[in-house]
Amino acid sequence: MRQITCKQAQAIISAGEAKAVELGVPVNITVLDSGAHLKAFSRMDGAVLGSIDIATRKARTAALFQTTSEAVWEYCKPGAPAHAIELTNGGLAPFAGGLPLVDADGTMIGAVGVSGGSVPQDLEIAQAAAAALGA
Repeated sequence: MRQITCKQAQAIISAGEAKAVELGVPVNITVLDSGAHLKAFSRMDGAVLGSIDIATRKARTAALFQTTSEAVWEYCKPGAPAHAIELTNGGLAPFAGGLPLVDADGTMIGAVGVSGGSVPQDLEIAQAAAAALGA
């Protein structure tokens, strides 16, 4: 099983921080390996403390389900086939800001989660962070 490297994780953190600075919003950025274990983390100065856990849950949601964190909402929303699945796995975050990280061969090697801005800002920062894999 291939895993994200420290060098890749740091590049993802740096790219996310750069986008957050550009948007003027301090955030927490979590990078997990494909097993949903912590690889790297950044709490930017001024980032909301309550968002530390949310960033990690977004990344864990993306890693465990191998999809975007917001895609999980379709399975757990009221009336959906797996209503309340967000309560499993130590708690998930089924809204935007968590992305799987895929290498050039299409293998998922980890996930990134961002929290601290609005949900659209978190997603934009996560997308910029994940794009560092292709750089």
